[in-house]
Amino acid sequence: MARWQKAGKVMLIPLAGLATPALAVVVTYEKPGEQNSSATFTLVGVETFDSVKTGADKKFKTDFGTGGAIRGSYRDVQVDAANVYGSAGGSGNHAVTFTTSGYSLDLQTRLDGGVTYFGYWLSALDSRNQVTLLSGGKEIFVFAPAAVLNAVGDKPGYFGNPNAGFAGQNKGEPYVFVNFFSDVAFDQVKFSQRSGGGGYESDNHSVGQWITQSGGIVPEPTT
Repeated sequence: MARWQKAGKVMLIPLAGLATPALAVVVTYEKPGEQNSSATFTLVGVETFDSVKTGADKKFKTDFGTGGAIRGSYRDVQVDAANVYGSAGGSGNHAVTFTTSGYSLDLQTRLDGGVTYFGYWLSALDSRNQVTLLSGGKEIFVFAPAAVLNAVGDKPGYFGNPNAGFAGQNKGEPYVFVNFFSDVAFDQVKFSQRSGGGGYESDNHSVGQWITQSGGIVPEPTT
């Protein structure tokens, strides 16, 4: 019988030559124009923010369309309508923060093994954007999407909004779907903006358990 649990315990994987164990998280990016993951999953759900009223400091719950298998609680997120900087498909809503405190997503699941995947469409990527994965209140992985900027900087098709109505606008920033494949479960995701940056827009927040990875690997992600 299924039972509810926090999304898993941290199991640290030791790497040769390191005094302290390190967590294995692989970060990848999808092809230009892709706004969802092409990986395979035992289960995956997506929050599009389209059913959430726009405004700042929003708190709301979601099951990501999983029928309750995975549940999430967003805190202090700003939700904006589609503009040149955000919203997958060029319509509906998207999440954004302009603050260093940012916002958070708490996760619960009844799946054995917990949540091991997070992905999002990272639009108008700013080098000061940051995402953190946590388990039991402890940081297990911190990533600055500036590494994604470095990975796609010399590749065609990523820069400028790809969606109808905004196509080709904001050519100075990339729009790319980013995957986080973890070897262990996590139960919280935090989104923050380092001081001095612009907005941190994203959409199609995806959570689940991954089977196979997809996309190009982002070199040497920060752990």
